[in-house]
Amino acid sequence: MSRNFVKIVLMLIRQSIPCELLSHPVLDQKQVVLQVLRLDQVHPEVSGNKFFKLRYNLQEAITQNHQQVLTFGGAYSNHIYATAAAAKEVGLATVGIIRGESLDSKNPTLSFAKSAGMSLLGISRTQYREKNHPAFLELMRQKFGDFYLIPEGGTNSFAIQGTREILSLSQSDSSHVLVPVGTGGTFAGIAASIFSHQKLLGISALKGEGIRDEITDLLRAECIQTKGSIELVTQYHQGGYAKWTAELISFIHWFWEVFKVPLDPIYTGKMAFACWDLLKKNYFPPGARILLVHTGGLQGNRGFTQRTGIVLPTPVM
Repeated sequence: MSRNFVKIVLMLIRQSIPCELLSHPVLDQKQVVLQVLRLDQVHPEVSGNKFFKLRYNLQEAITQNHQQVLTFGGAYSNHIYATAAAAKEVGLATVGIIRGESLDSKNPTLSFAKSAGMSLLGISRTQYREKNHPAFLELMRQKFGDFYLIPEGGTNSFAIQGTREILSLSQSDSSHVLVPVGTGGTFAGIAASIFSHQKLLGISALKGEGIRDEITDLLRAECIQTKGSIELVTQYHQGGYAKWTAELISFIHWFWEVFKVPLDPIYTGKMAFACWDLLKKNYFPPGARILLVHTGGLQGNRGFTQRTGIVLPTPVM
């Protein structure tokens, strides 16, 4: 067994993940229990669902004797940030192909990735749309050398192998599980692991109904037949991916003030906002035990502040 393999097992071994019980008069009035599974606390830099998505990908890269991984993301990507951190810790070099030709030196996400040793290449949005084509990948091999490829957002079969492990028996008493949806890898992994009495709600961060077909295709490709029930909720995108509203920002601040749980405006803020709105609309029956899966992404709050000037509750990292 290689030293790198031992390091990755030690770094990405499953830790005890805090599950916090929230208290509020509205919850008492509706007669429901609300908990938050704090994946954001599973690792200081490889945070949230990225921890689970990267674990088996990096293990596979090492098994295949690769020396570096290459992946894709936007300028404020949680995936880029986490991949740079995790790969550095297990001794792999990294290449990040960034959507957009200008790499802002003041961007906190890219600055961290660079400090972790990631080689960054900004490409045009037109080029970025070609990122999965064999000809483009061959160009990247000519430029950077051989690499293990991790797709944008990290979602592939190895990622889903990891996200299947997010829930444990300690969450088996939950009746409803809520998770943000982007590329669908976390939703798919949890869909594969919920119990027959549980309902999984995926809160889409993307505008439009196309995510439904994407999730259906992903579940089919991974041969996932859930024991429980699943539902995609698409009306809480706040304008689309990476879009936000003043109402959402106010809610994120309120959630912090009341529950001391930090959220981000891209994924977890929209999920918690959806949960609270559905709660007020009596979507959840009395006696429901609701579990919010906090998928991390809090590093992006610093970039959000840089772009907008709006300060969000963000723990020191």
